[in-house]
Amino acid sequence: MSTPSRPMADHPGAAITPVGNPMLAGLGPSAWADRPDVPDRTLEGMPKIRPLRTAPGYSLESRDPDPRGMTVIGADGVAAGVCREAWVNTSEPTLVYLEIELTGGARPVLIPVGFVQIDARRRTLRVNAILARQFADAPVTREPDTITLLEEDKVAAYYAGGYLYATPNRSEPIV
Repeated sequence: MSTPSRPMADHPGAAITPVGNPMLAGLGPSAWADRPDVPDRTLEGMPKIRPLRTAPGYSLESRDPDPRGMTVIGADGVAAGVCREAWVNTSEPTLVYLEIELTGGARPVLIPVGFVQIDARRRTLRVNAILARQFADAPVTREPDTITLLEEDKVAAYYAGGYLYATPNRSEPIV
């Protein structure tokens, strides 16, 4: 695990709570499987999931909104950056990730498309899982044009964990 944890009580079997950034802890909704740290490959040996810039012959459906150039907005309503690329699964032609250039020049991060609400009219991409400032801590890929199976799980776990851990009130009881 990237972030240590501690028991919430002094008895055996007590629940544990993450220390530090809980979305990197690998606990609860931010847990991931320790999959191989290699890209999933096509039968031809190419990485299955790639940015469009490295996938000749692949494009976005012309009738769908193109997210590239759209502003990314966090759950707090603050702009986090701009979508600069779309990543596709070349074996099952689907859009899988959006690559975001963060405001302030931090390294680009990926967002699984399942966590994004596209508003073509406003040219925005809303990500309700995390706050704008939390994009800077999202896991990144080792290589700029490929993602490994382990990296896929860690990226998805980070955003999933945000639904519980992004703000203190999300982890409190509703009642």
